[in-house]
Order: sequence, then C-alpha cells, then structure tokens
Amino acid sequence: MRLSRRGAVDPFIVMDVMEKARQAEAAGRRIIHMEVGQPGTAAPEGARAALAEAMAREPLGYTVALGLPALRARIARMYGERHGIDLNPERVVVTPGSSGAFILSFTALFDTGAKVGIGAPGYPSYRQILRALDLAPIDIPAREEAKFQLQPSDFEGYSLDGLLMASPSNPTGTMLSKPELAALMGWAQENGAAFISDEIYHGIEYEAKAVTALEVGDDCHVINSFSKYYSMTGWRVGWMVVPEDHIRAVERIAQNMFICPPHAAQVAALAAMDCEAELQANLAVYAENRRLMLEGLPKAGFTRIAPPDGAFYVYADVSDLTDDSLSFAAEILEKAGVAVTPGLDFDPERGGRTLRFSYARATADIEEGLARLAAFMQTRGV
Repeated sequence: MRLSRRGAVDPFIVMDVMEKARQAEAAGRRIIHMEVGQPGTAAPEGARAALAEAMAREPLGYTVALGLPALRARIARMYGERHGIDLNPERVVVTPGSSGAFILSFTALFDTGAKVGIGAPGYPSYRQILRALDLAPIDIPAREEAKFQLQPSDFEGYSLDGLLMASPSNPTGTMLSKPELAALMGWAQENGAAFISDEIYHGIEYEAKAVTALEVGDDCHVINSFSKYYSMTGWRVGWMVVPEDHIRAVERIAQNMFICPPHAAQVAALAAMDCEAELQANLAVYAENRRLMLEGLPKAGFTRIAPPDGAFYVYADVSDLTDDSLSFAAEILEKAGVAVTPGLDFDPERGGRTLRFSYARATADIEEGLARLAAFMQTRGV
C-alpha cells in the first residue's frame, strides 16, 4: 500500500541514540545516559499507592474526554498556589501526555498550510507533529546572546499564523522573564497569530521561578505535563489550558481522537500533585547535578555552554571540536560509553555544531559520566 506524505517526517534522533545505547547495554557495556530527558526517579510513592488502591476498588474504564473533574480542579488550584491565578477548572483539559496536547492544540487552532513559528534550537517533535498535520513549521533562529530565546525583533519579515514558545526550553534550559513573555504574546496578538506556551519543565527551576503565560493573559494555549517535574514520563498524562471559548472545540477533537486520557495515569497524577516533599527532593538532585555539569563540562573541554535556568539540560557549542555532531555523539558513545544527543535534533541548520547533555539521572551517574567525558576528551588532545 502507498504511504501518505504525512508520514515522511524526520526521526527523533535522541530516540535513535537511546536505541544504540540500549544495544550497547545488551552487549554487556555500562552506558551513562545523558541523552534522554527522562527523570531517573519513579513516579511519587503516593501516586503509585493511590493507583494500587483504585485498581483494587474499580475497573478504571473511560473517563470523560476532558479528564477527571477532580484532576482538572487540582491542576487549576495549582495555578493559584504557584502563580496566584484564579483559574476556572473548566479551562483545563487533561491529555495523553504533552504530545496529545500539542496535537489537540495544533488541530484546534490551525487549518492546513498554516505557518507556525518555532525557535531554533527547539524541541524537534514540534516540527514533526506540525508537518504530520499538514501545517508548516517555520524555524526562526534564536540568538545565543538572547539565551537562545526568541524576541519580537527576530520576527521581522515573517508572516505567521501561530507562535510556539517554551520556557524553560528544551534543549537549553533557558527561561523567559515576564516582560519577555509579555512582549512575545503582544507581538502574536498584534499580528493575528495564535500563541502556544510549552511549560512542561515548570517546577524544575533554580535561581528564579518560571513564569506561566497565564500570568500575562488568557488568549493563549498553555501546555504542561506530568512527565518532568512529577517524574511520570511513561504514564503519558499531561494537560492544557485554553480560553473558555475554545473548550468545546478541543473537547470535540479529544472525544474523537483519544476518547479520554488513560484513567490509571490520571488517578496517579492526581495523587502526585500532593507529593511535594518527594518532588522537591528530586529537584535538589537536579540542582546538584546542574552544579556538577556547570563545573565539570568546561573542565572536560566543553567550554561554550548556555547555563540553564531550568529543566535538566546543558546545550553546548562544540564548533571548535566538530561540525558533525551526529558522528561526534556516536564517537562519544562508542569510546566513552556516554550517550549524548546531537544538536541536529533541535536545530537543523546549526545543530551540527552543538550537543545536548541531560543531567536528569542519579548524581552518581552524572559524576561518572563527567569523568568519562574528561578522559575521552584527553584522548582527543583537548
């Protein structure tokens, strides 16, 4: 049978790296994982206990398409606790991970051929999901001096139907301040572009707290997830917040595309939101890992890095070492036993000269990975 052109999207390179690392482990090697943005911790203990209790009590069938009302209400309450926002729970849509939220948002907001601006470097699946939906991702180069975050001046000459921003960002971990976010949302409104804010790394912040787009205004789609701060990657549960007049449109699409988010994951997610002590302990590990990375990477020879404000990534310019990050990452995996992600995943034009290092795993792994990287770089005369 003939395949559609929608399926002709680029691979997610980090997943390919992850598979090569798995193959090396299957052959008996110990690999240090700095490639994938996945916490090394399990879902909070309270979340797992709540699910076990629910499974013994009820069949966990379909929920309503927008998600469990109790979970939607708890998410709305979180915005009051963290950001001082009085959010109507009806605006909260629980989704099958943030990926499900992007599909719902893109489908609800844009017609075929719509142009959606995304920053480069940026999360690669934005681009591929947009293409699979017959939309046009427009890569806009973000400047290093702006911490790889877009500013309104970067849009000169562009005509966009939508703008997607992430703070903290993947792959850089840099964040937008409230005035910067307001300027971007203002540009979108003035130019008739829908604004989508990817906030899935909220909660994983260091010197300053991340700002939600909802602090600036309601004319936006906000996307978040239980994968990162709540350490629930494989549970596939996220959420989005939409304007009140978008609720029904999103609901109709969700009913038909997904029926509902996974019931079991929603039960666990609701309980996870009250496991703050455990979550903050995880954050303390990321903070220590970040300190080690910011000290250890330059010592190893990776000197041009963007210090992360949040998330658990370091984005490094390795143009003094290579212009082929794909081959360089493969060499690091083969010779050092450390899996890292080529920048081509995040920036098709400039990514051949960058690498992303994740520090989401245990501190002992980060220490060992840095030692291996230093030894590897010494063999290259760096």
